Amino acid sequence: MSTKLSSPRQDTGKRSYSLDLDHALMSGCSICGGFHPAQTHQSLLAGMPQEPVELVDDLVKMRLYRPEALAVANTITEADLRTALFIKMAGQGKPKREQLVLDLIKLAGGLDEAFSAAFGPKAGQFFADAQIKSQFTRRKFLQNIAVGAALVSLANCAQQPEANVPDAEATSGTTGDLEKNDLKIAFLPITCATPIIMSEPLGFYERHGLDVNLMKYASWSVVRDAAIAGELDAFHMLAPMPISISLGLGSTAFPMRLASIENNNGQGIAVAKKHLGKVNGPADFAGMTIGIPFDYSNHNLLLRYYLASGGLDPDQDVRLLVLPPPDAIAQMSTGQIDAFILPDNFTQRVVFEDIGFIHILTKDLWPGHPCCAFVAGQDWIDQHPNTFRAVNKAIIDGAAYANNPANRREIAAAIAPREYLNQPVEVLEAVMTGDFEDGQGNVFNEPDRIYFDPYPWKSFSSWISTQLVRWGYMPTEKANYDEISQEVFLTDLARELSEELGIDAPQELKRVESLKHGEFDPTQPETYLKAQKEKFGI
Repeated sequence: MSTKLSSPRQDTGKRSYSLDLDHALMSGCSICGGFHPAQTHQSLLAGMPQEPVELVDDLVKMRLYRPEALAVANTITEADLRTALFIKMAGQGKPKREQLVLDLIKLAGGLDEAFSAAFGPKAGQFFADAQIKSQFTRRKFLQNIAVGAALVSLANCAQQPEANVPDAEATSGTTGDLEKNDLKIAFLPITCATPIIMSEPLGFYERHGLDVNLMKYASWSVVRDAAIAGELDAFHMLAPMPISISLGLGSTAFPMRLASIENNNGQGIAVAKKHLGKVNGPADFAGMTIGIPFDYSNHNLLLRYYLASGGLDPDQDVRLLVLPPPDAIAQMSTGQIDAFILPDNFTQRVVFEDIGFIHILTKDLWPGHPCCAFVAGQDWIDQHPNTFRAVNKAIIDGAAYANNPANRREIAAAIAPREYLNQPVEVLEAVMTGDFEDGQGNVFNEPDRIYFDPYPWKSFSSWISTQLVRWGYMPTEKANYDEISQEVFLTDLARELSEELGIDAPQELKRVESLKHGEFDPTQPETYLKAQKEKFGI
């Protein structure tokens, strides 16, 4: 949508608030902090434009926005434009300050409401309500109020006309000049890839100066081989894959780095309809053929964890079959597999197609567990450090957008088309919103069925590594848990980029993970592994 800002407005009877420096420099306003006498504060408020677009017009006229910075209006909506410009202005180019402005806008219910709250006659009531309802600490709240005052100050000329306002194009923060902006990024057609996929149609790559060609693959082994062969710039991968590939487990050793998590939860175990009423727990899977997407996947590791809790040996009592996720529906409908553990667009699809039912969601085994991740090779990162930061930042930006439940239906529609997931929108909406049927006559509302927290906790890496050892995928002598998490998971970088975007991120590197059958303390991985084997006999 192309948006044009009009030329400076003609006098419409409203009082102009253009700078009168002789008057403004007389004293600092004790109410809003602007440079005008306190007694004129209300009269100045009364003369301000009530429409955001008109306010932007006046800010341009006052030379607080440079006209060339408004070129982004050709690529984003009017609402996006005025929000982005206003946040940049009020935030003064400081990510933390910009986040405070965002908090205030969200608390008000939107930018228009924030303008009304900050400049209108009910501003005092808004701030009083905000203090009561705010979930922040008092110190944080007072910071928000300070930003509110800064918003009023902006409209009241608190900044000098020659203020150095950051370009609206400077959205990549400290990424620097990009070594390359035409990128090939692999993905599989699953909801786990949501931030990587949606960032193309919804413009997050473009926002960060990138032209990304998404390369659709059917299986993880093909993605792995293409990555090692240097055919791709970056990859959507299962969280255990950069660990296994870096260590040379099941493939040539190739140093890879997990930059950010793509999704949390969002997986499930689906069972063919012929078993309806016969499967109530892990022991009931004895003798079945169960599909998994890859050996080095949390699907495989969580399934083994679950089966072992029911006394089954995953290598003896069931048959695990690696299959490309897109083939799962056809193989279940033709009776080639009895069950599978895969991303939820496939578990929900069996209900949609009336060929099976959902037995359990993986969030019930490990709440908040990671599934997929954004990954790049170390050599590529070394050669393209600024580009790597930019693309990771775009994906973290997209993940934050996807993590807002209010955006889930929009995202479901964006990733449904054939070139992406090729799934019915109603299937994706059931996954993304958490409002779904399980094929057993039950209806659920579980908003955390899937969510998108990009922070790569190092405890994720440590739990994955214990299970790779437990099931014979990793030799014990390679299981240096701290070293693996330190080398492979770029947790500090994810925090840094999040903060540049104004997104809250933890300061800790690891945490205790709570699983169905006991807590995992990442400082004691060997103790946990030993206890699991002793408890379940395998």
